[in-house]
Amino acid sequence: MKVRVFFHGKCFDGTASAALFSRFYRERIHPDAEFQFTGLVHRAGALFNEADFDGDENAIVDFKYSSSPRITWWFDHHQSAFLSPEDAQHYRDGDKGQKFFDPDFKSCTKFLAQIAASKFGFDTRPVSELIEWADIIDGAQFKSPQEAVEMAHPAMKLTMAIESTNDPEFLPRLIPYLVSEPLASVIQESFVAAVIPPLLARHLKSIEILRQRSECRQGTIYFDVSDQELEGYNKFIPYFLHPESVYSVGLSSSSFRVKVAVGSNPWTHKQDMVNLAKICERYGGGGHARVGAISFPPDKGDLARKAAAEIVAELRASESK
Repeated sequence: MKVRVFFHGKCFDGTASAALFSRFYRERIHPDAEFQFTGLVHRAGALFNEADFDGDENAIVDFKYSSSPRITWWFDHHQSAFLSPEDAQHYRDGDKGQKFFDPDFKSCTKFLAQIAASKFGFDTRPVSELIEWADIIDGAQFKSPQEAVEMAHPAMKLTMAIESTNDPEFLPRLIPYLVSEPLASVIQESFVAAVIPPLLARHLKSIEILRQRSECRQGTIYFDVSDQELEGYNKFIPYFLHPESVYSVGLSSSSFRVKVAVGSNPWTHKQDMVNLAKICERYGGGGHARVGAISFPPDKGDLARKAAAEIVAELRASESK
């Protein structure tokens, strides 16, 4: 039994969701399943290739819905889960025995854990640490900006490695360890331990770059680091540097996209926040009410900057009312 698991790559919650799904499936569905893991990233254009759905079962976790008949399992918690109204209708009309969606959950990992436990009798206790930290990280439920930026806990070091890796084999290799060892042991595995020191140095450098590049006016931070190799920067740094902020808009780039990240300060006391997913959807992106993103082709940096400028103006205007 070959099970192909597609997950939100370069994301702690997506990677943890893939790991949790594999343990759940092996324990409650098919003990002899062999897993292959494929990370997906949001990019301009088509997100799925039908030919990649080559498992006896194909699952998508923490990523957008596909109406392909080859997809047999789906778990997601993003407000912008559907690429089109037709996909949303396909989900509503379909059999929901193995496809689940709830945008009220802060993390897909916790959502998947609850469904697996309540509907399939899966015991989540051995993986409670992973579930807890996926929910903290994806839901930005840190006690302070310092906790989010200081990288003290093993889960934060793993997040740094997951978000920064360009090695296509790293996450598939990492995933089985996440549900078989404590996180403190996972970061001691040789292939993980080797990448942590240079990433910590890069993290400290990124704080200084963002200190120089970011500006906060009318409650909204703006920065452009698209000329730096910083796509995997810690997304809480802007709020650490500008604790008075409400929103942030930042540009970064990689080989396959220019990304506009739109977020809100987890520690703000502001009420009646702007729905950021709806803003991002207007530009072909999406996300959650409090955090979203838009991906542009790598040669369309001018369009990304134009979109970012428009969003910054809109958010700053909302704070001036």
